[in-house]
Amino acid sequence: MTKKILVCCGTGCLANGSQALVDQFYLETKKLDVNIIPQIKETGCNGFCENGPMVTIVPAHITYYKVQPKDVSDILESLDKEPVTRLLYKDDSGKPVTSKEENPFYALQHKIVLRNTGVIDPSCFNDYLEAGGYVGLTKALAMEPIKIIEEVEKSGLRGRGGGGFSTGLKWRSCHEITGEFKYMLCNGDEGDPGAFMDRSIMEGDPHSVLEGLIIGAYAIGSHYGFLYIRDEYGLALKHMQKAIDDAKANGYLGNNILGSGFNFSCEIVRGGGAFVCGESSALMASIEGRVGEPRVKYIRSVEKGLFDSPTVLSNVESLANIPYIMTNGAENFASIGTKGSKGTKVFSLVGNVNRTGLIEVPMGITLRQLIFQIGGGIPNGKKFKAAQTGGPSGGCIPEELLDLEIDFDSLKEKGSIMGSGGIIVMDENTCMVELARYYMKFLTEESCGKCTPCREGLRAMLDILTRICEGKGELSDLDLLEELAYVTSEASLCELGKTAPNPVLSSLKYFRDEYLAHIVDKRCPAGVCPKLIKYEIIPDKCKFCGLCVKVCPVEAITGKPKTPYIINQNKCIRCGNCKSTCAFEAIYVE
Repeated sequence: MTKKILVCCGTGCLANGSQALVDQFYLETKKLDVNIIPQIKETGCNGFCENGPMVTIVPAHITYYKVQPKDVSDILESLDKEPVTRLLYKDDSGKPVTSKEENPFYALQHKIVLRNTGVIDPSCFNDYLEAGGYVGLTKALAMEPIKIIEEVEKSGLRGRGGGGFSTGLKWRSCHEITGEFKYMLCNGDEGDPGAFMDRSIMEGDPHSVLEGLIIGAYAIGSHYGFLYIRDEYGLALKHMQKAIDDAKANGYLGNNILGSGFNFSCEIVRGGGAFVCGESSALMASIEGRVGEPRVKYIRSVEKGLFDSPTVLSNVESLANIPYIMTNGAENFASIGTKGSKGTKVFSLVGNVNRTGLIEVPMGITLRQLIFQIGGGIPNGKKFKAAQTGGPSGGCIPEELLDLEIDFDSLKEKGSIMGSGGIIVMDENTCMVELARYYMKFLTEESCGKCTPCREGLRAMLDILTRICEGKGELSDLDLLEELAYVTSEASLCELGKTAPNPVLSSLKYFRDEYLAHIVDKRCPAGVCPKLIKYEIIPDKCKFCGLCVKVCPVEAITGKPKTPYIINQNKCIRCGNCKSTCAFEAIYVE
């Protein structure tokens, strides 16, 4: 069997120089004095981005991490020998592991959506076919559209964009409406800070998204579709356009697809980066060339959506599940997950956790398993404080809920949301009041301003949170915050406003003592809010090295030779440079 060298060329690894690595492999393989030259493939994201660039050797299933061009010759020489130990990942016990299956980051993962990502060349049409691509479409085109919808309903697939609405029910609703024009849309506008799930799927396995879109179009009776993709996603745009061109050239897109008599074409629309355009009606307005603002949904988009025609909008991850369901059957998919949330979910695991990256796990996995088994726990021996799920509109889950099963309903019950799948881990040095203020600032800036509850409610909450962080808060502010949050949630026009108060409400619920400390004691327990802290030098620990003096941007630190330095509190701007620079732990936050 021909050996293959898979080089991760997702955005993260490309940023770390994987293209130079590919070039070096091509250069070095020309020098090999062997009968069979290994194939070199540029794949999508492997998920473990912080340890990239990654290289996998198949069929031996040996994976190397943080590979540099200088390592290429050693890897090639080892193809028929022992692995290059220094490039292997070391597990929690320090033992080098050869395969991904032995790596604790991958051990609990179950890949459906990411089944081809990191395995195939996303720009190679034949790679996708060899991996079982378009089998689901071929099967679907031989079925009645309603039978496809019934299969998707039986699978239990719920929308992965955040709403968690039944995909099959949405398709059925549109299928039952008669109309000359219907549209099938893909939402690739991923705007959550710290989220990169949809981008990685489009970069690493674009045909799976396209195949899902075509199957959905056939099921609802649509003959034209759009993929709305964020303009910043250069590589995703490139690979999706290549997938469209290749599918069209090979008879999987266009007129009379695979001789079935079904016609479907689609095109890409680039989003301008507005967070609110992830909302369905705002997204459709943007495609139409109007300002991306939501509308009142007393008439659903499956009845009147894009260009006032029946429209189905599905998220990238939702569509990538469809070919798997059609190929393997609804029962197979439904056997994974929980009673109300079937299948798997792709998450971006980021923040204060030892192993960050892109993961896919069965619904129902606990936060503890995610953070401490897959993520390897909190760095530097610090204590876990909270995890925010669902992006800027998500809630904060505290330590006492670490064993909470992650699915749509359990997260909602505890004041958070699944969202598109971002999980941000926070340690003991995170200020929950400042965190709420940060997200409220983001959401205030991203609000389209069309409806008063969102426009004014978010701004008012931001003002209160800012005052609290500056030590100017009053106890009455907490009641006002909660009242504003509930009114904004109930009265806002779209989901941005309805979910925006989640960080405030959840942090008030689980971390009220921090709010009280800011208001009553005029201090920030986490040592974060500049107006409520000060930096002091411990004389006994100061070694007179002067590093703190050099990094202070306002010259607030003074001292004499062989004498402990002193911080002038009137000049100090609380930037923290001195504390982070001191190697002797002589500076503390009070």
